[in-house]
Amino acid sequence: MTAKQPRLILVTGGAGFIGSHVCDALLAEGHSVRCMDNLATSKRANIAHLEGLPEFSFVEADIRSEVDCAKAVEGVEAVVHLAALGSVPRSIKEPLASHATNLTGFLNMMEAARKEGVTRFVYASSSSVYGDSKELPKREQNIGLPLSPYAVTKVTNEVYAQLYFRLHGFHTIGLRFFNVFGERQDPEGPYAAAIPKFIRSFLKHEPPQIHGDGMQSRDFTYVSNVAQVVVKAVDATDPRCAGEVFNVAYGSRTYLLDLVHTLRDELATIDPAIAKVDVLHIPERSGDIRDSLADISKAKELLGYAPDVDLRAGLRKALPWYVKNWR
Repeated sequence: MTAKQPRLILVTGGAGFIGSHVCDALLAEGHSVRCMDNLATSKRANIAHLEGLPEFSFVEADIRSEVDCAKAVEGVEAVVHLAALGSVPRSIKEPLASHATNLTGFLNMMEAARKEGVTRFVYASSSSVYGDSKELPKREQNIGLPLSPYAVTKVTNEVYAQLYFRLHGFHTIGLRFFNVFGERQDPEGPYAAAIPKFIRSFLKHEPPQIHGDGMQSRDFTYVSNVAQVVVKAVDATDPRCAGEVFNVAYGSRTYLLDLVHTLRDELATIDPAIAKVDVLHIPERSGDIRDSLADISKAKELLGYAPDVDLRAGLRKALPWYVKNWR
């Protein structure tokens, strides 16, 4: 069951790839959205279509600032906290930067929301919390040892959120995102995600680079599935959700080599020359999880999560955007 009362909701990181889709989804449900972003790893263009709407506002601010956080939460009833410094490799190279944004920034925002009397705090966790766990599928109650500073920050976010629920009755819900992809995902820079990097390479007729043998598996999740479950978490009324964390994925795993072949096949329908582009294997990358597959039964039962776009359907939805914007 979900409540549908319109509310003012703060979305941190709302100008990012996932955040902009979440803003779209919340507005579509009748909520008002205040988008907070420092634009360090996101783009104002992602929310350009929303600016000017009476139900939408943008504030350029930084979660590392207690003052910015306090101002951002004024008058809001719920917070969707997506702002973070992503990427496992970046966190290994720059652990202090990851700590400052993902831990200090997280605590700044949660404390500001608690003091303001916010009734719901939905935050982004990550499949990286499963670390060295070999269990498949991944179940929320069984995590492993973290393999990167990024994973440490996400594990600690969950610990803090659950502690705030026990100490203060602060209603938190954590969402462990698994390899999200879709429109507005940035292919640029050394820390871009796999799918946009692979697509960019194919469009340039260059071999996409795979770390290792390509038999790593991932539970790729189209962004509309993620936006759907965020809305459900914001509106959830089941008391069993409070203080909990949920896997957010499609519930199916794909080997990276199979993904690359699928991308090549789909893109070759647009540019036949892509069919001849091969794959380049490069050394394995430290900190990466070998296999990932989510058990999403908990989110289905308690949040009413119903992912309806699988990998191939999501790629077919997203590829025209990729081609239009990146060729």
